[in-house]
Amino acid sequence: MALSVLIQHGTVVNAGGSVKADVLIEGERIVAVAAGLDPAGHTVVDATGLLVMPGGIDVHTHLDMPFGGTTSADDYFTGTRAAAVGGTTTVFDFALQSHGHTLGDALTVWRGKAAGKACIDYGLHMAITDLNPHGGSEHETLREMDAMVAEGITTFKLFMAYPNVLMIDDGLMFRVMQHAAELKALCLIHAENGAAIDVIVAQALAEGKTAPHFHALTRSTQAEAEATHRAIALAEMAGASVYIVHLSNTDSLRELKAAQARGLKALAETCTQYLVLSLEEQMPGKSFDEAKYVFTPPLRSKTNHAPLWEALADGSLSVVSTDHCPFRFEDQKALGKDDFTKIPNGGPGIENRLQLLWHYGVNAGLLTPERFVELTSSAPAKIFGLPQKGQIAAGFDADVLLWNPNAEYTISAATQAMNTDYSMFEGWTVKGNASKVYSRGKLIVDEGRFVGEAGYGRFLRTEANAGGMA
Repeated sequence: MALSVLIQHGTVVNAGGSVKADVLIEGERIVAVAAGLDPAGHTVVDATGLLVMPGGIDVHTHLDMPFGGTTSADDYFTGTRAAAVGGTTTVFDFALQSHGHTLGDALTVWRGKAAGKACIDYGLHMAITDLNPHGGSEHETLREMDAMVAEGITTFKLFMAYPNVLMIDDGLMFRVMQHAAELKALCLIHAENGAAIDVIVAQALAEGKTAPHFHALTRSTQAEAEATHRAIALAEMAGASVYIVHLSNTDSLRELKAAQARGLKALAETCTQYLVLSLEEQMPGKSFDEAKYVFTPPLRSKTNHAPLWEALADGSLSVVSTDHCPFRFEDQKALGKDDFTKIPNGGPGIENRLQLLWHYGVNAGLLTPERFVELTSSAPAKIFGLPQKGQIAAGFDADVLLWNPNAEYTISAATQAMNTDYSMFEGWTVKGNASKVYSRGKLIVDEGRFVGEAGYGRFLRTEANAGGMA
């Protein structure tokens, strides 16, 4: 007989509203949500004072990713374990096509990275960097997009930054967008003008400007906004749906809002770090410690915080993710000791997304609990084609988060589950934290302690729905 769990006396919070109700889980699914369910024959969990929410979905992570001569510090075990501890039950990672290799090659490599390690369910986006991997016709890779969609990979990442590594030109981007439109696939865009940025970076280095904060100063908000505008314009020409990843500032937000006002199929996420960290506080140009905050897009000035929070509240921004791409400070970030361009780009955040968004969003009155659930779970499920996730309702996967809104927690590298030697939020005390976390009906986190197992997570095949706009 399948294991059944009855969660009693909690407040169920979905994007559409909240209600006092019990939740019955049988096997991997939720089978009933109603008041006063009969406890007979079930394992009973008392959720008095707790909120019962769908597990978080982090749609932007980089686990076991090669970058800048090293590899991100969290693999699929430590990364998904940390996600779970923070209340996230699904992640989307990026399979990166390398030059000279096919999309199928990338899929094989990333499925291999996850095999036997993923503690929670995961999906994959496919990053396209090369339309002619074997020197043949560009149609080879475009045809492979059909095969990826058949495999359940329905989102394609395109980089407008990092020339000679990941960046593609406008022609390639446009061709991918045209074909994505035919497939109802969603195009994810890293929007920065990489060519212009490279000129500015070279000029800074020539002037001896090598410290970490010059990483931020050479990647302007205008460079991001220009690329945001261009990506949306190309998507409009191609009839494609576009999703701007890690939007960080008001200039880019203005471009997004203008497109949405015209009814274009344009969505965007922001990340936790752009809501709470700033150039002024974390990167004033005083020490190499600031390498901890070298990621792309970089930190922005504090004036961007309020407009981003407002855009989350009013729906202009659809999702909060992490862009979790962790590197250790001592032996990885240190590679750029004398040259900021050699500092591996990325920061650790997969564990703290829900804590920070709740504390600085819900507790501050900027977001309702329902909008919190929408931004962290139900909107990601809809946009990325996971109809079985993102809601506490009968028939959905039993990815259930018991959230204690009164739990105080101090973030620290010494106690975190992420595999890095620092935290970007070291010493911050937040109110609101995961109490218990269930992944497909299995208890995987109990009062901050990971009790799940490597390999439990499944690969998720997603539906092609053009970001929920098909």
